[in-house]
Amino acid sequence: MSNNMFLRGGLNTAADDGGGSSRDWELRPCGIVVQMRDTSSDTIQAGPLIKVKVSYGGSIHEVSITAFSTFGDLKKSLALGTGLQPQQQRLLYRGKEKHNRVYLHDAGVRNKSKVVLIEDPSSHQKRLVDSRRDEAIAMACRAVADVNEEVDKIAEKVFAVEAAVKSGRRLKDSAIAEPTELLMCQLLKLDSIKADGEAKSQRRILVRRVQKYVETLDMLKIQNETSNSQRTVVTTSWETFDAGLRGSTSAPLQQRGRVLSQTSTSSTVADWEWFN
Repeated sequence: MSNNMFLRGGLNTAADDGGGSSRDWELRPCGIVVQMRDTSSDTIQAGPLIKVKVSYGGSIHEVSITAFSTFGDLKKSLALGTGLQPQQQRLLYRGKEKHNRVYLHDAGVRNKSKVVLIEDPSSHQKRLVDSRRDEAIAMACRAVADVNEEVDKIAEKVFAVEAAVKSGRRLKDSAIAEPTELLMCQLLKLDSIKADGEAKSQRRILVRRVQKYVETLDMLKIQNETSNSQRTVVTTSWETFDAGLRGSTSAPLQQRGRVLSQTSTSSTVADWEWFN
């Protein structure tokens, strides 16, 4: 009787196998004491194959697995077909949740038995959050891509302005101001995009590219104005007169007085031509 009580309570002893190692033992429901199996191993235990029908949502997944496998092993087999990682799964058999270390045959799972799979509520909530975040990132990436297409078109105008200024052509101020304003509008669009992850990285790269174009146009504007001022030269030609008409404004009047006196005293003096 003491042996029966001892067996019902389970057996966890270390027996020396002669090699110095120890083994753990466990009591099965049938009353047999067997060596405890290592459930930390990824290898599914050997034994007769059974087909387990797993209901998940509105679909049925049929899994072939050994009867000596655990529910944790069953979760690993379901990961590929359901898209749920083992830690995201909860398995119910006969209305009760079964833990990873429980063996299928110990729980009474037989060939063509039905197991219900549900997703862990916390995992489901996290998956919804991740899905929404991924969707937001995808939308932000599309918005950044649209702005990038507009920047490519404006870049062609920037290159045309740069080629014209370097060739020595005089451009109107509007030819440089127009692409600058367009680029500033694209910067405002990028600033309004709420981005995370990959979209944030793409937006940062595009912002730097637009700023570089704006700086290039500012330099071209200065070069265009400088070259124009150097080509504009104002020259003034002064006419000079001989002595008597050059100097102060009173000199012609004095000269005019002497001429008048000469014409009044001598009739042989030639007439003078006056210049205002």
